[in-house]
Amino acid sequence: MAYNQESSVETSIIKFKDQDFITLRDHCLSIGQMFEDDTFPAADSSIGQKLLQENRLSNVMWKRPQDLPGDRPHFILDDISRFDIQQGGAGDCWFLAALGSLTQNPQYREKILMVQSFSQQYAGIFRFRFWQCGQWVEVVIDDRLPVQGDKCLFVHPRYKNREFWPCLLEKAYAKLLGSYSNLHYGFLEDALVDLTGGVITNIHLHSSPTDLVNAVKTAIKAGSLITCATPSGKSTDTAQAMENGLVSLHAYTVTGAEQIQYRRGWEEIISLWNPWGWGKTEWRGRWSDGSQEWEETRDPRKSQLHKKQEDGEFWMSCQDFQQKFVSMLICSQTPITLDHGNTLHEGWSQIMFRKQVILGNTAGGPRNDAQFNFSVQEPMEGTNVVICITFAVTPPNLKAEDEKLLLNFQVIPAGSQRYREKFPPVISFSLGNVVQSSDNKFQRNFTVTRHLSPGNYVLVAQTQRKSVEFLLRIFLKTPDNDRHLSRHFNLRIEGSPSEHGSQQSIFNRYAQQRLDIDATQLHSLLNQELLTGPPGDMFSLDECRSLVALMELKVDGWLDQEEFARLWKRLVHCQHVFQKVQTSPGVLLSSDLWKAIENTDFLRGIFVSRELLHLVTLRYSDSVGRVSFPSLVCFLMRLEAMAKTFRNLSKDGKGLYLTEAEWMNLVMYN
Repeated sequence: MAYNQESSVETSIIKFKDQDFITLRDHCLSIGQMFEDDTFPAADSSIGQKLLQENRLSNVMWKRPQDLPGDRPHFILDDISRFDIQQGGAGDCWFLAALGSLTQNPQYREKILMVQSFSQQYAGIFRFRFWQCGQWVEVVIDDRLPVQGDKCLFVHPRYKNREFWPCLLEKAYAKLLGSYSNLHYGFLEDALVDLTGGVITNIHLHSSPTDLVNAVKTAIKAGSLITCATPSGKSTDTAQAMENGLVSLHAYTVTGAEQIQYRRGWEEIISLWNPWGWGKTEWRGRWSDGSQEWEETRDPRKSQLHKKQEDGEFWMSCQDFQQKFVSMLICSQTPITLDHGNTLHEGWSQIMFRKQVILGNTAGGPRNDAQFNFSVQEPMEGTNVVICITFAVTPPNLKAEDEKLLLNFQVIPAGSQRYREKFPPVISFSLGNVVQSSDNKFQRNFTVTRHLSPGNYVLVAQTQRKSVEFLLRIFLKTPDNDRHLSRHFNLRIEGSPSEHGSQQSIFNRYAQQRLDIDATQLHSLLNQELLTGPPGDMFSLDECRSLVALMELKVDGWLDQEEFARLWKRLVHCQHVFQKVQTSPGVLLSSDLWKAIENTDFLRGIFVSRELLHLVTLRYSDSVGRVSFPSLVCFLMRLEAMAKTFRNLSKDGKGLYLTEAEWMNLVMYN
């Protein structure tokens, strides 16, 4: 089980199918050949039988952009825009609507789109990144695109536009999911999370009284992605253009919202974009491009807001929007609850459990379960707990008998696991019907929002399938927003003698009935009691396991009160070191690790060579050279433990002799 609690931008990059872009590109350049991707070949298998049969595709050819008619191709020309995208023969509006919103956010799009070119170091190879279950995955493709009659089958550049980043990005996403057919109808939640690693806020438009203009403006200001969807038509489960200009069973990008002067009052309007693109269907009702409302308004922003173009973008009244659309999805790095209007300054902490696997029991016996602890610290109004679940893998070859719930969840008060019949769950829900549409698609991302009273809780997950792998994220609202936003640590805990009682009570609360704590309990304790920094600076479960292994004397996987007290003293000292050495609040650069060593009292007398310092910099810093507080703690405490171990084992202080068993026991556990 690999758990990590970190912001998505700092997560290590996984090479999809073990393909390294630079190695492959440089090899092609050295031999003077264009890259051809054998893992996603230019063949019918990459398109998929569903699209081949449904669209009656024949004589499909695969061509590189430079072999298509027109001017020389560009990866990006001028700048990235949603208007560069024009949907093709795959029903992937759910992905393209999310992508259209992504183009408005440089912070997100720079993670997905690396700087690439058709001229400099061009070898017919491109790469893109997607967020998958807590990690960024880099997907490499060649630039051979499926065409018919020199026209791209799927996303294609708009007329006389030779920008190919949307076509290539779509191909990379198709490769990630298995084929272009797997893009044919899907779920907005999956696309939004895959492009950002964010959390979804779902506004049900028919029942929600939410102030839409404020909600959209709040979300845009927070850098969120916003999309929406229409219901299916009366007689079909496929996307169909309707008389009012909208498309049934279709996804749109929300691009803005305003209050505009109209007659003697104000009217709320919302701006949407259709992934079908230029020259395609747009809304024909009130506040549409050619409507009477634009002629009558005297709002001074009229020329700025109203641009009469057949570009797929249009305005409509919020009232019509709530009637014609079923939901609006907001995706951001932390939840936007909209409980009390503008919520940009809400503070949230995050607990992330990655690569969780539950082995089910299909023989009728008791089901296995997994349990996850979390705590709600203080009372507050509105939503204060957001639970996000992401399924890792699409079950292959689904059959009718496989239509089972992937996961059942219950949240119960801590300590009541053995007596669930006497303690009904405070939250109970089931997720993931495998077959949810006629296309055998199933949703991978789910979000549950609740209000919970202060206390310690256990989330229990069970499955009816043979096994399920998933990512679990629990967002907890923090009551003191200023402290959460401006400080890296919770400085209430200093470890002084006057605080010893508080330290003891904290230990007792997490140890519960035992007199010691394991790594899982330590993980909850540290992240809830010691830190209030951003999600990227929290302790992972693996780091907590390391701390237990470094501090325990009995070698049984538990810390007793005395061992925990020694650990707490080290943590408080490391906290002071971090704050003294940090270059700005919450930021310690790897180049300053030597200063951290010099300022650590328990490392006095330990020599660190320049070579070793270089190695630990690679080991404990992220891709941009920053060291988180948990990483600093693990480094400093491991350095102390390894130096002491050497001195204890060495007979002459110069070297030591270990059997293979002794060596393996030392390095594999400590």
